[in-house]
Order: sequence, then structure tokens, then C-alpha cells
Amino acid sequence: MNFPLPHLPERTRAPRSHGLTMVMDKGLSLRQAEDLISIAEDRVDFLKLGFGTSLFTPNLKEKVKLYRDAGMDVYCGGTLFEAFLVRDALDDYLKFIDAMGISCLEISDGSMVIDSDYKCELIHRLSKEFKVLSEVGSKEEGILISPAKWIKMMRDELDAGSFKVIAEARESGTVGIYRPNGSAHTQLIRKILSQVKLEDILWEAPKKPQQVWFIKQFGCNVNLGNIAPNDLIPLECLSVGLRGDTFFHFLPEALKQGVVPQEVDPES
Repeated sequence: MNFPLPHLPERTRAPRSHGLTMVMDKGLSLRQAEDLISIAEDRVDFLKLGFGTSLFTPNLKEKVKLYRDAGMDVYCGGTLFEAFLVRDALDDYLKFIDAMGISCLEISDGSMVIDSDYKCELIHRLSKEFKVLSEVGSKEEGILISPAKWIKMMRDELDAGSFKVIAEARESGTVGIYRPNGSAHTQLIRKILSQVKLEDILWEAPKKPQQVWFIKQFGCNVNLGNIAPNDLIPLECLSVGLRGDTFFHFLPEALKQGVVPQEVDPES
């Protein structure tokens, strides 16, 4: 920070296992990636190349190297993984990401149905060579998954070797752990957390109200993902109470009473 302002909660520092931030790159140029890196410092842990953008982004290998040299784990969005898998081309996918210098991958079944046992088998096998993130939840509106099934899938996938499980929301923030209006499925989230550790879950939270909700509920070091590049610094401000939405959340009670006027020396 540029000034040590007191009464701010302490954020974890990279390399870290919680307090993670995942930023979504939906096709940034090399110059835009350099701009992001210039402000990212140790604030970005994972850089997701959103959905299928990796197949169209120019200079992808160079961009991946920039991100990795800056200390970020880079991976392709789960939709691309599924696009290869549904075509029975998993080996081609692994060759592709290896050629691009990517050593992290997302295993998801948000767009297609993958047998749970087979998904866990893939996680177990691929986690021996890659850092694996697995995503739970459907990208389709109206598909409801019971809390018990969310819990079972998350626990099974963590046991199989996932570094973290991602709670689905899409970049729209209107499915999975959220209602169509973008508000959190509070009861679902509470039930999940009754049996899955908070630090093991990366919550997709593309919208500011969603970020505010998670920070207020679970503190400044909750794992959040699908953050837009332009929202990175604003998210850090939210996380420590330097935006109006969380301004009073971390302050000591004595400071929440407002400012007490001080006498001004007329000679000063």
C-alpha cells in the first residue's frame, strides 16, 4: 500500500492458499496484459483465459509467459476443456496447453454432462501433472442441484486431487450459486460450508454486490473469481473497507460512531 492506514484487515500475501483472486481474461492483447500485470503485483493468483478465447487470442504463448513470469497460475476456461472432451480429443487439449506453457487446468461439466466418477478419475489422473481446479454447478439457468449433491461433488473432487473447487456462476453471475437476479443462494452456500472448508472453495463473483456479500459474510480473505481486470483494484478496496459498501465493516466499534468535532485553534 502507498500509506499504512490503520484499522484495515490484513490480506494474505502471495504465494497463498486462501485469500485468492482469480481474474478473467476474455481476450486481452499483449499490451493490455502488460497493463494488468503492472497493477497486479501479488494480487492475482489465477488468470483464467475465459471460455474458448484461447483458440482465437493472438500471441497466446507470449501472453501466458508474461502472466506466469508475474507469478500467476494461468489456465483455460472449463468450456474449452469440455469442448475438447466432448469431441474425444482430451489428448489434443493436453498437447495444446502444454505447447502454450500452461501447467494449470480446469475440469468442469457446466456445459455438458460428465459422469461424476469419470470426472474424479480425470482429476486424479491429471493432478499428477497439472495443478487442477474443478468446477461444480451448471451454466444453464433453471438447472437446480441439491445442496447434498453440491457437497458430495465438492468433497469427492477435492479428495480426487483438486487444488480448489470452483462454485459456478458464469461471467453473468446469474446461475449456480446465484439466483437469476444475481443475488446469492444464501441457504445453499451455508449448507455447502457446513461440510466443505471455506478456504477450499473459489467463489465466482463477477458482480460488485456479490463480492460485497462474500466479503461481509466471510471476511477479506475469501477466495473470489471471475473478476474483471478493471475491477481488480476496486476489489482490493472492497476487501479492506475502502469503498462505501464495506466502509464500516472492519472498523472498531469506537470508530463507527462517526467523527467527533475537534476544537480548531483560531491562531493556527
